Amino acid sequence: MSEPILEADRFGTAPTPRDTHNLIGHAEAQASIREAWDAGRLPHALLLGGPEGVGKATFAYRVARFVLSGGAAPAHSLAVDAANPAARQVSALSHPDLLVLRRTPNDSGKLPTMIPAETVRRVRSFFGSTAALGGWRVCIVDTLDEMNAQGANALLKTLEEPPSRSLFLLVSHAPGRLLPTIRSRCRMVHLRALETAEVVAALEALSESMPGLDRARFEEAAEASGGSVREALALLSGDGLEVRKATSQLLDSLPSIDPKALHALGERLQGDRGGAFENFVGTVEAWVSDHATGRRQRPSLRLARLPEVWEKVRRAAIDADTYNLDRKTLVFRIFATLDEAVRP
Repeated sequence: MSEPILEADRFGTAPTPRDTHNLIGHAEAQASIREAWDAGRLPHALLLGGPEGVGKATFAYRVARFVLSGGAAPAHSLAVDAANPAARQVSALSHPDLLVLRRTPNDSGKLPTMIPAETVRRVRSFFGSTAALGGWRVCIVDTLDEMNAQGANALLKTLEEPPSRSLFLLVSHAPGRLLPTIRSRCRMVHLRALETAEVVAALEALSESMPGLDRARFEEAAEASGGSVREALALLSGDGLEVRKATSQLLDSLPSIDPKALHALGERLQGDRGGAFENFVGTVEAWVSDHATGRRQRPSLRLARLPEVWEKVRRAAIDADTYNLDRKTLVFRIFATLDEAVRP
């Protein structure tokens, strides 16, 4: 079997969002879009925000298929038949009235960390010409979080003066960090974290294309995923669930850490360049976030300088990934930072 094409929004052999026609959850958000369409009040820009892995990109492509097909879906629905010509063109990224801005592999076969500004500048010419098929023109940005200031400003120019029958579908994992000028020109559509049963349903739907998934652990992974299908897949990959459990136990023992357990976790992550490392970082970030927001607190624990701790964890993880730094050293650095922060 050939390796799947490297794409930023794809996990392993799972179908890409543009090829996924079965959207789990988000019924209320879908209904609001259909209602706006039926009333002739579809906004020119939708900002699709919410946690990573809950279906924002899948939602964007579903809306794109619906709009580019001229609304060819049953009443009160956005689901266009996969055999519809517009749906096939969207899946193939060949529809002449669809522009997708995303990270794609460079000449060396690696994904860049940001969407290049020159890619974003294609928006001006795309919306400056007449729709090839005489209908709507749709631009999907997946994601805005991966666009630098230069790219965001280039996008903003068209957002400020959109032509008629144009639609921007902007995906963001953290809408609050975007430029206020971009947020103010969009209708916010918040896609919530999925329920455990919904994550399980999504995993079941993916099991055919991902036969290596352990179905016996779907419920466990779904409960630990925070409502994210992508996180559940990461937990099911390799020893993701074991890494999460070991990391959580060490975090809950702060400021008293078992050196042997810390060394064991470091050894487990040594040399890892995939899911286990991401699970470790994600578990730490979720723990810090829970204490920062008050969702989870221990009376005996005072986590000082939360923004600083959060930034240090994120920066250490990015540096380790960018420069292929030693994972065991990263584990010790992060726990040293946390240990210092929780002490009186």
